[in-house]
Amino acid sequence: QVQLVESGGGVVQTGGPLRLSCAASDRAFGAMGWFRQAPGKEREAVAVISTIFTMTYYSDSVKGRFTISRDNAKSTVFLQMNSLKPEDTAVYYCAAKPTGWVTPNKEMYNYWGQGTQVTVSS
Repeated sequence: QVQLVESGGGVVQTGGPLRLSCAASDRAFGAMGWFRQAPGKEREAVAVISTIFTMTYYSDSVKGRFTISRDNAKSTVFLQMNSLKPEDTAVYYCAAKPTGWVTPNKEMYNYWGQGTQVTVSS
């Protein structure tokens, strides 16, 4: 059974860094990324990376602060989050899909992790 195992969430002060990791078991995916969902809000794409093409997506709210990277040999993606803000507080979900095209549309992702809480205190 395919699993996406997330790690790295926690509590951090405003302006601080945090790094999330997501490891896929049992298979390789064409694209992997991170979505987040704050209380009362829709789940939104944060950053996605293709494992096949040189292609990434970042939401406007995180551009310049977050960096997504990958280790294809380990089927793992990382999200380095810098200059965190209270509005970044949310449950962050790892997502993956078989094809390599990058899209922020959550409906295109077949596999999801359990989520990891990120809390940015002011």
